[in-house]
Amino acid sequence: MSGLSMFAAMIAAHAVCDYPLQGDFLAKAKNRAMPIPGVPWWQALGAHAAIHGGAVGLITGIWWLGLLEVAAHFIIDDLKCTGRLGTGAKAFNLDQLGHLTCKIVWVIIAVSVSA
Repeated sequence: MSGLSMFAAMIAAHAVCDYPLQGDFLAKAKNRAMPIPGVPWWQALGAHAAIHGGAVGLITGIWWLGLLEVAAHFIIDDLKCTGRLGTGAKAFNLDQLGHLTCKIVWVIIAVSVSA
């Protein structure tokens, strides 16, 4: 798969993982600042990040890039949920920029490894 095709696939997968596959429950439960009572926020955030990591691993064919995505996605989303990226549209845009930047890095690594 070309780098451009890989990038396009990761962006499409990100949209699917961040919207329909996340759903209202995970979107609320992953937030340590306003957790759902009785639901460990870190489990919900970990599950959400693992969904993203699975997509990256499947698309790149490199399992450890999937693990890097899990870690990066967990950290970026936690920064957003705890207000460390700001609030409102600013936080949303910085969150998505962080995820997009990771995808660019993963493609560069994947193309370099397979070359």
